[in-house]
Amino acid sequence: MTSTAREATSLAEVDEADHHALASHEVILLLETDVDRGLDTAEAERRVGRYGPNELDAAATAGPIRRLLRQFNHPLIYVLLVAGVVTLVLGEYIDSGVIFGVVVVNSIVGFIQEAKAEAALDALRSMVRTDSRVRRDGSKQTLPSVDLVPGDVVFVEAGDKVPADLRLVEVSELQVDESAMTGESVPVQKDEVALDPTTPVADRRNMVYSGTLVTAGTGVGVIVATGARTELGEIHRLVGTADRLATPLTKKLTWFSKVLTAAILGLALVTFLIGLARGESGVDMFTAAVALAVGSIPEGLPAVVTITLAIGVNRMARRQAVIRRMPAVETLGSTTVVCSDKTGTLTENQMTVRVIWTADTRYEVTGSGYQPEGIIRVLPEGVGSADGEGGPDRGGVDLDEEGALHWTLTVGVACNDARLNREGETWTVVGDPTEAALLVAGAKANIDRKELSRALPRRGGIPFSSDRKYMVTVHEDGQEQRRVAVKGAVERVVELCRQELLADGSTRPVDPDRVHEAAEELAAEGLRVLATATGHIDPDVAPDVENMRGQLVFTGLQAMLDPPRQAAIDAVGACQLAGIDVKMITGDHATTATAIAEQLGILGERDDGDVLTGPDLAELNPEEFPGAVERASVFARVSPEQKLRLVEGLQSRGHVVAMTGDGVNDAPALQQADIGVAMGRGGTEVAKEASDMVLTDDDFATIEAAIEEGRGVWDNLKKYIVWTVPTNMGEGLVILSAIVLGLALPILPVQILWINMTTALALGLMLSFEPKEHGIMRRPPRDPSEPLFSGTLVARIFMVAGLLVGGAWWIFEWEQGNGAPIEEARTAAVNMFIAIKIAYLLSCRSLTQPMREIGFFSNHWLLFGIAVQVAGQMAITYLPFMNTVFGTAPLSLGAWGLIVLGGAVAQAVVTTDKTVRRRLAERAAAST
Repeated sequence: MTSTAREATSLAEVDEADHHALASHEVILLLETDVDRGLDTAEAERRVGRYGPNELDAAATAGPIRRLLRQFNHPLIYVLLVAGVVTLVLGEYIDSGVIFGVVVVNSIVGFIQEAKAEAALDALRSMVRTDSRVRRDGSKQTLPSVDLVPGDVVFVEAGDKVPADLRLVEVSELQVDESAMTGESVPVQKDEVALDPTTPVADRRNMVYSGTLVTAGTGVGVIVATGARTELGEIHRLVGTADRLATPLTKKLTWFSKVLTAAILGLALVTFLIGLARGESGVDMFTAAVALAVGSIPEGLPAVVTITLAIGVNRMARRQAVIRRMPAVETLGSTTVVCSDKTGTLTENQMTVRVIWTADTRYEVTGSGYQPEGIIRVLPEGVGSADGEGGPDRGGVDLDEEGALHWTLTVGVACNDARLNREGETWTVVGDPTEAALLVAGAKANIDRKELSRALPRRGGIPFSSDRKYMVTVHEDGQEQRRVAVKGAVERVVELCRQELLADGSTRPVDPDRVHEAAEELAAEGLRVLATATGHIDPDVAPDVENMRGQLVFTGLQAMLDPPRQAAIDAVGACQLAGIDVKMITGDHATTATAIAEQLGILGERDDGDVLTGPDLAELNPEEFPGAVERASVFARVSPEQKLRLVEGLQSRGHVVAMTGDGVNDAPALQQADIGVAMGRGGTEVAKEASDMVLTDDDFATIEAAIEEGRGVWDNLKKYIVWTVPTNMGEGLVILSAIVLGLALPILPVQILWINMTTALALGLMLSFEPKEHGIMRRPPRDPSEPLFSGTLVARIFMVAGLLVGGAWWIFEWEQGNGAPIEEARTAAVNMFIAIKIAYLLSCRSLTQPMREIGFFSNHWLLFGIAVQVAGQMAITYLPFMNTVFGTAPLSLGAWGLIVLGGAVAQAVVTTDKTVRRRLAERAAAST
């Protein structure tokens, strides 16, 4: 057997093995490694060649040539290309050059934008690369995760991100957060025992998977899969094969382009046939038909759409939202429902102690997150809330006068394995978030972890486990017996206690029923409750349940939650004001989810149908499901499959759905949603690649900001289309009317090309920079089925086209009637077209409001564009070489007076139309 064949066989054996079903020594033999020495560097390099780097495959992208050719795949561009070829064959080199110039500019803009999008994706992929501790050549080394190979021996501990799929061979109280992979909301306890081959991924306790996070304990594992062969890579591959939904913009522009192309070609054919019927030359009529087609095509549309979307992308990036697919910018403006994950998006993702309860006092803890700023104050009986704002501000308590509080906080800090780290102004946690909350609560009362460790040196203990449901630490405190500190589930801690501590430091018999009642009340507020206790045991006695039962003193309860972000509360309100329904989806219990939803404003006065759990959804039949999920606002204990069904159900009711997520299990729902939103900080690579947008700050408020920007982008695109369609229609109708009437063309084809080329860039493009209109987030979402043009806008389009055609013919005939040469008359008609287009452009800055309400100087780019266009008109009118190229001639002062008058009349007509229609709409609304 050749070396290559042997390597292929080995590769297949490693991939196909059920590693979780093998004993650890069998896995080591299969992978030809050594736990004590690890791989040799030379062997690791050979395996890199066999297995490839440990990273997800980059999404398949088109090469530069294909990407460039794709820019020409548009119906309007097809017509322009044909027109360019025809004019070239007919010897109209200037016309042909201008046409091809427009096409090339459009293609370059699109090509550059796609290249930027791919560069952004590469940057996002690099964010997940980490360093790992590996045994190589008999010693521990720190290597980039991308260099790891099957057979490497990897060490993991609390705070580590797992770099590949590992079969565990040694564990010590190892717990792993696998929510990104399986959707499991609590960390999973791990061991190294072989399992049944049929064990599903979520239950493989002897495996840890790429992309998951170690929350407690330590472990040693052998890599069994890297890169695309990991469980993460498999989901990544499946997500990559899914089809993406067309956006509202894509659908509408595709339809609009097809209809417009058909209409333009039809008019060109009619023009050609009418000319032939009137006895005109076939070549002349063909040239006229091409001129009509070119004049009617809004060739700037593809470029303006791309540039407008790119401007939206840049604006969103400044507001912490990275857009991965440009059409998503506009789709955000159509969003009717936002389905948001709770943890880290709507909340801080930082557990915070809110309430401390002792046998005779209830305290409130102020402050939020891991930053140790805040105070602890006494709450009067019956006062308090989970949001930390329920009590009177009477200053912080004195721990010397609050014995029970002092020991409750002390036990929370002493019986703790978490660490708080400060990085600049940011506080981060290594270890369990619940334990971090206890550290912060102690710090708010000036209990320093290091000083406490010196005063109460730790000498042993029992780690927390899902079976025991409590943790014990043993400390020296200068007495013959050693002090024990215990924290855990209320029912397990209370059963170890005989006494309870009071504020004055005295004790009395514990009342278990009263403690349980208090814990239930706190849990009903959506708080997670931990009990603490302390006592003494002999140094030679094990701190187990039998030796501690009835020997401890109950100190109190600490109740915590992951608090909602203040910015998220404001953003939820803004979305609701904008007519966008916000739904919260979480793996937490319904009680916690409900409490957070109430604080966020997602739930107010409600009935039972507003909160649904995973089991509730499972009981719904397919006919009931869409209506139920549309009515509900909170979904708790939801599985990954149910998230996908939720999105599909809402879409079946006609909604445009934005979905947030950070885990691999969220990827199918992110892919299905109209807008998939991934978390930039805590999100997995698979979630990011399945998404359309990445939040760099993981904050729901950024979604609201992005929706606002999306609405602004849609408004500006619609304003451009409403502006360009009647102006291009007017150019085509000028030629058609001249052919039908058998008259000389008032505007030559080359002059029409000049108008199109200059106004698209100098005038129309400037609408892309139009600021968002006042009250944009107080409007209801745009109906996805709403046509591109309403009846009012269609009427306005024909009205403006009529003004353009009438104005051009009027000044053309006026100039000729007063003895002006035909070149001068045509120049006047060209400038009349420009004047009316400028007047209409100012009106299109708002499709409903008069210009005085939006401010004349609020878009400086537009004013600059008008100045550039006017300068261009002066050049084409007065520069001799441009007179020769474009068939123009200098104008008299009287002609300019008529041109300005024509623009003013057009502005007055359009403004009057808007005002009348607006008042009629307001009266109709008032009457209903």
